[in-house]
Amino acid sequence: MRTITGIPEGWPTDEAAARAVQDALRDRVVVDEAGPEPGAGTVTGIDVAYDDARDVVAAAAVVLDAATLDVVEEATAVGRVAFPYVPGLLAFREIPAVLGALRALRTDPGLVVCDGYGLAHPRRFGLASHLGVLTGLPTMGVAKNPFAFTHGELGPGRGSTVALTDAGEEVGRALRTREGVKPVYVSVGHRISLAGACAHTLALTPAYRLPETTRRADRLCRDALLTAARRPGR
Repeated sequence: MRTITGIPEGWPTDEAAARAVQDALRDRVVVDEAGPEPGAGTVTGIDVAYDDARDVVAAAAVVLDAATLDVVEEATAVGRVAFPYVPGLLAFREIPAVLGALRALRTDPGLVVCDGYGLAHPRRFGLASHLGVLTGLPTMGVAKNPFAFTHGELGPGRGSTVALTDAGEEVGRALRTREGVKPVYVSVGHRISLAGACAHTLALTPAYRLPETTRRADRLCRDALLTAARRPGR
């Protein structure tokens, strides 16, 4: 299902307003829940693609059966980019379209896996945390890169982890999903533990470095963006 989404009334338009929203919502993040069991229920991948030249953003939500990783439902939303590019505030560019895609689903999304960060964020409020607070859903982030944070040496085997730290605080974990392959960077979003987020990441990576949720959502949002670019007036 595909929807056209708008920018919510009162959505922040500058850096100061966006940071104020982060400050107001950050304390609502729930970090003392274990979260869903890996392999149970549904798990939903979220990803976003941009066409900045046309000021268009496309978001995809792909629901998988957590046990089989088969696709249960897909939805996309296309709209105008909601916020300028500012490092650390990317959620404000993406969330309106992401919410549109999630609202289009008829299936319970279960755990939501974002291609990005949760607590592994300079202000401890990345996309996964922001989305979790707004929706109440359990969320986690699996990023391709560690942002500005550091970690120690990681073992070569699948399942090896090491803390991702910022000024001595563990904000996530580097996790090896394929032997000898570059790790991914896992962090809590909302209503899940870090150990649980890592377990889900391993369950979602039976054959590739990135979770199946991310791989499928990435393809879907790029296809939606191409379709939107071909429409008259885009």
